[in-house]
Amino acid sequence: MASIPGRERGVNASPGSPWAANFARCIPLLSLLLAPLLLSLPACAQDNPEDPLNQVHVNTPPPVAITKDPSIPLTAGASLRTGIQFRVDTNIVLVPLTVTDPMDRLVTGLEKQNFTVLEDNHNQAIRTFACDDAPVSIGVILDLSGSMSNKVVRARGAILQFMKTSNPQDEFFVIGFNDRPELITDYTSSPDDVEARLATIQAGHRTALLDAIYFGLEKMKQAKYQRKALLIVSDGGDNNSRYTENEVRSSVKEADVQVYSIGIFDPEAATSEERNGPMLLNEISNDTGGRLFRVDDLSEMGDIATRISAELRNEYVLGYKTDNSRMDGKWRKVKVRLQPPPGLPQLTVHARTGYYAPLQ
Repeated sequence: MASIPGRERGVNASPGSPWAANFARCIPLLSLLLAPLLLSLPACAQDNPEDPLNQVHVNTPPPVAITKDPSIPLTAGASLRTGIQFRVDTNIVLVPLTVTDPMDRLVTGLEKQNFTVLEDNHNQAIRTFACDDAPVSIGVILDLSGSMSNKVVRARGAILQFMKTSNPQDEFFVIGFNDRPELITDYTSSPDDVEARLATIQAGHRTALLDAIYFGLEKMKQAKYQRKALLIVSDGGDNNSRYTENEVRSSVKEADVQVYSIGIFDPEAATSEERNGPMLLNEISNDTGGRLFRVDDLSEMGDIATRISAELRNEYVLGYKTDNSRMDGKWRKVKVRLQPPPGLPQLTVHARTGYYAPLQ
């Protein structure tokens, strides 16, 4: 089995550690290279009011209120939720975000003037605005503990559905975990490659969820693309990890990786770890601007997976020049607000709450 990078070497993942400081120092150089690429993204069409792309669209959900076909727009009322990743140089912060309505349907066609960004409660001028369907590097973290024995077939199908509805250029790796994480499939853009490897998996033993998430964050350092996301598929909490929740949450907070989770929870969970599972996945996902999807019926998993891939393909990207030029490595709070177009209901913004400033 693949070992977890860092733990054997005594890496401390806390925000004040040398590991975190080295990570923060890398941000300015990486983001300096990324900023020109953002500027080359196709801007959201808004010059021609007659162009249908300039209208706010809401995708039609199936009866379970989960989008089945993200390409079908409606003109219904909308509200916003956003999933945010941050890329920073000494002055520029880039904020990808997604939009849904109160019925959890994806919203597209919003414009720059609908958004406001605050950093540490200071209003920031939005300099760039784009609709981003750029390729994503995606890591799938699949629970293969004993409690998943009767769910693994559905979980495997949901993962393949997620991959087949993603951007064809996306790259994927898959980590399976029970007592410890193991790399099942290295980076590939072929769902067929992943399907062949997933066909042999079996569930059993305990749950090292936190170790698997940390392993996934480490594996993301080899990603080809600037945009990165983890998809966690699990049915419960952790009971066998060496990394602590605080260590993993600190690593997630520092990383430029958006986390989505599909939670298959037992409402009559017997252990405290299982009962804490929903809170753990929800908090880790929210820390990154992603979110947790709860599965009430296993037959819904494919639709949920499709919905997550649609959100990743329909992100807005806001860029602003921060008015705080200090390179002090401190946490900066970011808030994205939305003023809905006339006639639409109140929109809600869900976003990552901030980023670490670069260090000198």
